[in-house]
Amino acid sequence: MTVISSHKDVENLTFTITAEFTAGVDQVWQVWENPRLLERWWGPPTWPATFERLEFASGGDARYYMTGPEGEKARGWWRIIDVSAPRRLEFDDGFAGDDGEPLDPDDTTRCVVTLEEDAGVTRMTSVSTFTSTEQLEQMSGMGMEEGMTEAMSQIDAILSESSVSR
Repeated sequence: MTVISSHKDVENLTFTITAEFTAGVDQVWQVWENPRLLERWWGPPTWPATFERLEFASGGDARYYMTGPEGEKARGWWRIIDVSAPRRLEFDDGFAGDDGEPLDPDDTTRCVVTLEEDAGVTRMTSVSTFTSTEQLEQMSGMGMEEGMTEAMSQIDAILSESSVSR
């Protein structure tokens, strides 16, 4: 099933993407919690992610980079605000320098992910909130909607593997 909707709301400075998976909430949670699974889908297929650090707990940090088709690296970081397994994750996401550290710790996008299960189908809703219209438009211009749709479309294959516990 994967992505069922996406919506950019300039007035409220949000971008919402919703996906559904034929899997239990615990299985879907693993694609966030397990760094080896997370890096298989966090970037779009042509920009795969590598997580160098993932402290998956409230107050934790993550450092990652996505590698482009020509070998270029786009680095990012997370500051994890809340982990309420297996239903809710909240984190700030920002750009990082070549050393993996934040370029500007205040220039972030707040992301809240919620998981809801009904009859064996888990709905994952991700709401990104931006600090300004300019930031929202910058991320849109960089292909955020297309990239997140492509990225989330990789989750079904991960969930179908026997290595993801049922």
